[in-house]
Amino acid sequence: MNKTKVKICGLQGVEVLKSMMNLPVDYIGFVFAKSRRQVSPQAAASMAAMVQNWEAPVIPRTVGVFVNPDMDQLEDIMAQVPLDVIQLHGQESPDDCRDIKQRFNVDLFKVVSVGSQQREDGNPVDFREYGGVIDALLLDTFEPQYGGGSGTTFAWDKIPEYRQWARSLDIPLFVAGGLHAANVDGLIREYAPYGVDVSSGVETNGTKDLDKIAAFVERVKQA
Repeated sequence: MNKTKVKICGLQGVEVLKSMMNLPVDYIGFVFAKSRRQVSPQAAASMAAMVQNWEAPVIPRTVGVFVNPDMDQLEDIMAQVPLDVIQLHGQESPDDCRDIKQRFNVDLFKVVSVGSQQREDGNPVDFREYGGVIDALLLDTFEPQYGGGSGTTFAWDKIPEYRQWARSLDIPLFVAGGLHAANVDGLIREYAPYGVDVSSGVETNGTKDLDKIAAFVERVKQA
């Protein structure tokens, strides 16, 4: 059986989540950063409580998605929502990540907006600097307004470079950006990421579509 992990991101309501509870989903993502998929801590808390009653054999881990959060924001949300993972889409430094990890005792996923990430001095970010701090790298397509979630793919031939970084850090590599049921099996066959992350690719008119979610999960698990 294929063991590629599936993350469904951008959940906004309990009704779709209820309908997903028999699916082998590994991660559920709640977007707290500014986005059309942004949710309140109260809504996320309700959904996170439902996750504990998941009907599939494995209970998904809950992921909070942030862009350059401050500690006050994180304190407020973590007090209300039992997150397993914090996913960072901004320009968070290794020291920022270390502080967050120590403060909240969660796993950290650091997102690479492929082709855009650079330091203030203009040099590219070398994610090996995050060794011992982050728990996964996640590749996404750069989107200038929100940093991700554009629903478009990046050049997949960039993946091997980042996979080498992930291996040097001994952490898994996730891939996002424009994935859907029709292209995800090709990605898995060619590049074998540890996990895949989808949001807009399982939506219809901006709303999560259960049929598309089920088709995506099935295609990943059978790839």
